[in-house]
Amino acid sequence: MAVRHFLSLLDYSSTEYRRILDRARELQLAYESGIRPATLQRRVLGMIFEKASTRTRLSFEAGMAQLGGTAIFLSPRDTQLGRGEPVEDSARVISRMVDAVMIRAKDHTMVEQFAAYSRVPVINALTDLNHPCQLLADIFAYEQRRGSIQGKRVAWIGDGFNMCYSYINAAQVFDFELVVATPPGYAPDPAAVAEAGDRVRLVPTAQAAAEGADLVVTDVWASMGQEEERERRLRDFSGFTIDDAVMARARPDALFMHCLPAHRGEEVSTSVIDGPQSVVWEEAEARLHTQKALLEFLILGDVGASPASVNA
Repeated sequence: MAVRHFLSLLDYSSTEYRRILDRARELQLAYESGIRPATLQRRVLGMIFEKASTRTRLSFEAGMAQLGGTAIFLSPRDTQLGRGEPVEDSARVISRMVDAVMIRAKDHTMVEQFAAYSRVPVINALTDLNHPCQLLADIFAYEQRRGSIQGKRVAWIGDGFNMCYSYINAAQVFDFELVVATPPGYAPDPAAVAEAGDRVRLVPTAQAAAEGADLVVTDVWASMGQEEERERRLRDFSGFTIDDAVMARARPDALFMHCLPAHRGEEVSTSVIDGPQSVVWEEAEARLHTQKALLEFLILGDVGASPASVNA
């Protein structure tokens, strides 16, 4: 059977994601009850990091431990990838020794190339193109508070970078309306917007994007690797801070999300991120439960039912 990878939200159907999210809820309830189902006992996850991480490493490593498995952390200093070994050679070797590989990379093509030569599932844990694991967590966190996200209005305010692209993909898979506001010169690729059809539209201001929104989302203005652009970006993104006035344009019960780390006073005000509409801490914890469900789904296989029915 062909190996299935998780490189983009467009890799799976909404039905398959519903199985994963339902299983994530089961795993969350088990976690809160002190139960640790050893569904991935004796399984090993290889974790390749080209970029630093807090939430990604913790959630995957803790998740594997909670399911009875093991995770191995590999930085560029720890592998021959950091010394110029071809990606395809590393993929051939690593995938013979583990049950799945997650990669947090600078370049999306590196993850695609690794997956092409891997014998086991490869998970995109962030690239310059998208961040699908974060979107699973965001959808999960929203639905725990407000029910199905289908048909809702989501406002993306900030840079048209990897998180924005993931929300564009999510709008197609989960069937919600996405309204994107970016400064001039920072809009997402028109081809990606066009592919999403009427589920995505662009507006010029943060206020316009937030109008009537059920969920308001942002990210840092200078992502990892863009630090040298920070001062210019601070100027360019003036007026795109999500503050109380912007949130007032959204629905009264709207939620606020941020994938973290956050720069208070830049992309979001302290009053919003630490306010009653913010669910950023629940969103962060959701990474743990959704990724455990994803790991089960990929390693144990989709047997045509909830991953809960699969035993290691």
